Amino acid sequence: MTENACRLPLALWGRRELLLYGAFPLTLAALLLGLGGRWAPWGLAPGLAGLAVCWFFRDPRRRIPAGSGLYVSPADGRVVEVESVPDYGFLGGPAVRIGIFLSVLDVHLNRAPADARVVGKQYRPGKHRDARNPLSQQENESQWIGFEEPNGARFAVRQVSGAVARRLVCAVVEGDFLERGQRLGMIKFGSRTELVLPLGVGVKVKVGDRVKAGETVLAVR
Repeated sequence: MTENACRLPLALWGRRELLLYGAFPLTLAALLLGLGGRWAPWGLAPGLAGLAVCWFFRDPRRRIPAGSGLYVSPADGRVVEVESVPDYGFLGGPAVRIGIFLSVLDVHLNRAPADARVVGKQYRPGKHRDARNPLSQQENESQWIGFEEPNGARFAVRQVSGAVARRLVCAVVEGDFLERGQRLGMIKFGSRTELVLPLGVGVKVKVGDRVKAGETVLAVR
């Protein structure tokens, strides 16, 4: 399934930053370049800055895979962890955690890994360590989201802020039903996203793999 092509390819939740740090610098750049002469070179810096902000908040179309039992990536980035968890309370037993690091160059939107209903949310304030620091998992600001599929299976997604990312956006509430690949929020300027699944699923990625939100299959039930 390919998403609608007739939409503006920019993240909805980046409107404030796009207006202040994207549209304004681009307008200033256009004015300076339009004046020409000695003013033109002064338009290059704000122009590049505005384009960079637009790039950070891009929202590209994704081809969402069809098929039952698939869990797609909740984020763009690089897989930095595939670890078993002895006992994950929400799942009622052992689990596997897949951690994805998002750099400032990655798309920052988060997407639902599978068709499921939001059955729990928990926000935790915290520090802003580099997301590659092992301590960031326990100490950084985070947003946890618990999901339940129509068949009763459960999984969880956790957004974790980092040294650069200081704003978590979670646009879903308890009771919302999300389809696989549907946007659920974003981490502004990157950081880390985790997917926690019941132990026993077939994990299809390894540490070091590059993944795309809503498109790359991380595991199969």
